Amino acid sequence: MTISLRNRRAGAAATATALALASLAALAGTATPASASGRATASGPATAATVSAPASAAALKPASPAASTPPASGDPAAPAALTLPRPTGPYATGRDTLFLTDHERTDPWVPAAGARQLLVSLHYPARPGSGGDPAPYMPEAEARLMLAQRGLDDPEWPGLVAATRAFSRTAARPAPGRFPLVLLSPGFGTPRATLTGLAEELASRGYVVATADHPYESTGTELPDGRVLTCAACDEVDAQPDEAGRRRVLAAVSAGRAADFSFLLDRLTGPRPAWRHAGAIDARRVGMAGHSIGGNAAASTMAADRRVDAGVNMDGTFFDPARGLGGRPFLMLGTDPGHAPGAGDTSWDEGWTRLDGFKRWLTVRYSGHFTFTDTPAIGEQLGIVDPDAPLSAARSTTITRAYVTAFFDRSLRGRPARLLDGPSPAHPEVLFQRH
Repeated sequence: MTISLRNRRAGAAATATALALASLAALAGTATPASASGRATASGPATAATVSAPASAAALKPASPAASTPPASGDPAAPAALTLPRPTGPYATGRDTLFLTDHERTDPWVPAAGARQLLVSLHYPARPGSGGDPAPYMPEAEARLMLAQRGLDDPEWPGLVAATRAFSRTAARPAPGRFPLVLLSPGFGTPRATLTGLAEELASRGYVVATADHPYESTGTELPDGRVLTCAACDEVDAQPDEAGRRRVLAAVSAGRAADFSFLLDRLTGPRPAWRHAGAIDARRVGMAGHSIGGNAAASTMAADRRVDAGVNMDGTFFDPARGLGGRPFLMLGTDPGHAPGAGDTSWDEGWTRLDGFKRWLTVRYSGHFTFTDTPAIGEQLGIVDPDAPLSAARSTTITRAYVTAFFDRSLRGRPARLLDGPSPAHPEVLFQRH
């Protein structure tokens, strides 16, 4: 894969950065990362798989203009702030954050850390005009570790990525009514923030969305006390002597996430909910979607927990094989040709035969593994171009939003979803497989 940078400094440094971007495709999907621990040097003491969060940097600007962003006023070399695509639904959106501890489980990757913990972003339909500032996108420490794992060492980029403008507001009052719940799980080694655009879109269309970071499974997870947990699970994958060993660890990741989400459902819909606005959730209608191994986790969670009514796998290998899900609907949405029938990832062929309810297998031409996340929108503004995945950020966003929303509208609300009936002239990149 060849990746280039538009409007970047010429010379060896820019060339090295462009070549290093090839590691983007290695993070989960059908391959495992060479190393996703994202180790960084930090001042002060650090425990295993933990670094200290650095202080926020001063205002940063890029070295050159982004490919698709106009210069900021007064500085022809600086782009405007990075921004996510605006949600299209009728609701304003709010965001809360929960930090939860499951005292009945020990962390599977770092037992010395004690009980399993989760960081969860909750996006929800909100009353217009309520709330404070737009919710922050990602801590700068998480952005730095995520970019470093991918070989992106421009010192200005972590601050830019961390400051990406989202649209949900903190402390917003929920809109009246009760709404279906959608759980989201990110890719292996990837922070939950990378699914913010999809979460905001679903919330704007009348869903409560809970996106979880699974500690020690991301390049960086910043805890409320400032500690940053790095990817011990990635190190466990790296330590395996062969592919069979790596697949066993990744299957354990998926199964462990199923336990995480069952615990999260208990805390959101149980008799003593952890979220102050839990009354906005209709616990009778629950769906789950995930990117990469998070997509496998959607199937694993459905197999383990009957409360989840529908699932979506966005370009994730089934390391924990998909099983019959008791007639519940499932959508497989992936790259083409990588996740087409008989292509490189045969786990989709096997998973398809085991699914026993309403199901769709869609592949997207010109897409890449991160098409279904915020990566195209942010990368395009930074001037990152991947010729092997030429689908534009605008089309990546539109397709992901349209098909995931249509699937949950059909599965959780009983609404007609003609988009899932067959090929659409509005989305010629989307191919129906074994329909």
